[in-house]
Amino acid sequence: MTFRFSSAALTAMLCAYVAFPAAAEQVFNRIASFPVALNLPSDKDEKTVTSAEIIAASEDGNTLIYSDSPLGGIGFIDIRDAKAPKALGALAMDGEPTSVAVSGGKVLAGVNTSESFVKPSGKLVTVDIATRKIEASCELGGQPDSVAVSPDKSFMAIAIENERDEKVNDGALPQMPAGFLVTIGLKDGAPDCSTLKKIDVSGLAEISPADPEPEFVSINANGDIALTLQENNHIVIVDGKSGKVTSHFSAGTVDLTGVDTKTDGQLKFTDKQDARKREPDAVKWLDNDRIVIANEGDWEGGSRGFTIFDKTGKLVYEAGSSFEHAVAAIGHYPEKRSKAKGIEPEGLEVATFGSETYFFVLAERASVVGVYKDTGAEPQLMQILPSGISPEGAVAIPSRNLLVTANEADLVEDGGARSHVMIYERSEGQAAYPQLTSATVDGVPIGWGALSGLVGDAEKDGIFYAISDSAYSNQPSIFTIDANQKPAVITSVLRVKRDGQPAQKLDMEGITLDGKGGFWVASEGNSEKLVPHALYNVNAKGEIKAEIALPKELLEGETRFGFEGVTMIGKGDDATLWMAVQREWGKTEKGMVKLVSYNPKSKAWGAVHYPLDKTKDGWVGLSEITAHGDNVYIIERDNLIGDKAKIKKLYSVAIADLKPGKIGGELPLVKKTEVHDFLPDLKAQTNGYVVDKLEGFAFDKSGKAFAVTDNDGVDDSSGETLFFPVNLKGTN
Repeated sequence: MTFRFSSAALTAMLCAYVAFPAAAEQVFNRIASFPVALNLPSDKDEKTVTSAEIIAASEDGNTLIYSDSPLGGIGFIDIRDAKAPKALGALAMDGEPTSVAVSGGKVLAGVNTSESFVKPSGKLVTVDIATRKIEASCELGGQPDSVAVSPDKSFMAIAIENERDEKVNDGALPQMPAGFLVTIGLKDGAPDCSTLKKIDVSGLAEISPADPEPEFVSINANGDIALTLQENNHIVIVDGKSGKVTSHFSAGTVDLTGVDTKTDGQLKFTDKQDARKREPDAVKWLDNDRIVIANEGDWEGGSRGFTIFDKTGKLVYEAGSSFEHAVAAIGHYPEKRSKAKGIEPEGLEVATFGSETYFFVLAERASVVGVYKDTGAEPQLMQILPSGISPEGAVAIPSRNLLVTANEADLVEDGGARSHVMIYERSEGQAAYPQLTSATVDGVPIGWGALSGLVGDAEKDGIFYAISDSAYSNQPSIFTIDANQKPAVITSVLRVKRDGQPAQKLDMEGITLDGKGGFWVASEGNSEKLVPHALYNVNAKGEIKAEIALPKELLEGETRFGFEGVTMIGKGDDATLWMAVQREWGKTEKGMVKLVSYNPKSKAWGAVHYPLDKTKDGWVGLSEITAHGDNVYIIERDNLIGDKAKIKKLYSVAIADLKPGKIGGELPLVKKTEVHDFLPDLKAQTNGYVVDKLEGFAFDKSGKAFAVTDNDGVDDSSGETLFFPVNLKGTN
């Protein structure tokens, strides 16, 4: 029977996915995050780029081993205490490690030693796990990519890709020399180089039969090898013992519907792509008869999902757009990849935990892992797990109820997140992530991300409104969030318009109610992009009814770090808006920023000075302001990530002390009181690394407080959005 994705199935899936599993069910939750830079050798600068790509585990499940191509070595992590992983160092490989596998007490690493694309070479390096020393190596005769060990440990397979140069003839095939498949016999866990067998897989694919471009290998319990030829959109099945090709078939094409194919600053899942080549990267055996492939795409394709075939090439299940839609529903869709290949499913893992077989689909550009239960027919999406940036490889350790991902992106050169290894545990409980998801409308989820401001509804408990920033420049939006559900749900979206069209030149960073059924929105300007610093009054239909420019006295010394929040104090003619300027403007504001006031009735402006905390690294600024009771509450944060993050705090300022002075003159300096430290929250919510952009904070009608983080539209970000209640004493 063939199963395919349908809109009705998607709606049912997302509805089921929003609900938390019952308490007695087994779920995966992240328990630790390990920055692989901790494995840097002592003679390396701490800002040296590292990467965790393909990952394996020792047979006792206590040691992780990953390939680190930029460093030119493999790294080791002690996970005897999985919640507190420890660095065991890195081992240089004299080349570029591309993949690792474990056999007995040995690590088997494929290492690329190529002089050039036209002179490829490589070796298989054997490393003792206990001593972490190189014991032997085999010359492979080409550039290795994927490495796999047979379940019975009798042999291994290596995909020799001899990859193409994408700068030559626009990367078109063929580009010789051709790649091939290698098998090597194993004895006591170690490769016997004398048994190396080169298996020719040319002449099989229709696209470029002379240049197969092998990509990924997997071996089942019968010793059958599944091999993907990614650029050739082909799959080959080989008998591992004889080396004979037993079947081969095209990975075929998919007609996609409900996809976003334009990189245009909007999330619109209304496009279609006909006859899209799957071009699979990873392949894994689900059992001895079925394989699952991750359809990342490389040259001319990529179908944004995964597919299950039997070993003869019969289609068993096609995910279509369903996985990408589920990813979009939790805010992880990478809009800047819309024109390319969307979420790009790349890596896979298959494992049996207890009586259940799961497969895990790693979406490189969305930085998530889809957890699917293998039913033998249509798989069931159980969870989507947050990962580090660009998950590349995964390994399951069922004996310890663990799943581990290796995330390759290291953004240290831009001051961003480092490459991480993430560890998850399967146990009874509730899924910690997502904390926010969206409803389905017309068969597709409400797309969202980059939440930069928050305000509570005046009449309904648990209802909030959030805005997205300039990450979606052509789709400024106000989202309604129902926090009475768990996870919270974006139930609807209001598009902000000017004269009936999506409003341009906005960077919405703050939102508050206007008391008339609409909103006031604060836009953070950027003169370099001709985006003005301004206030906007938006009615209940999303139309901008008033645009308030900042006075020239306030704009003196302005930078792009403008308004990051807005709140309203008072009612009627006495209603005054207060805005938080993120960073210092002008030379006179060292260590201080302005809280700016504006009265819509009198059109009077004013300001006070607010003292910033000090930091040794990065900068400190404001991210939100919200009035409640006798105080305004202000988020003050640094722009640092992970262990370097030190300041993520909530301060209060008494409303009685907000007595604005004349802008351009001497301004009163207000006193601030620390109310809450968010660092423990940001560390404990999902056991990931601390994100920098805590940007929204608000109270609902009953006085319950929530905070939200900005995921930067999944651009150089893990895409994680944390939306969580904040326990503040004495604020009701």
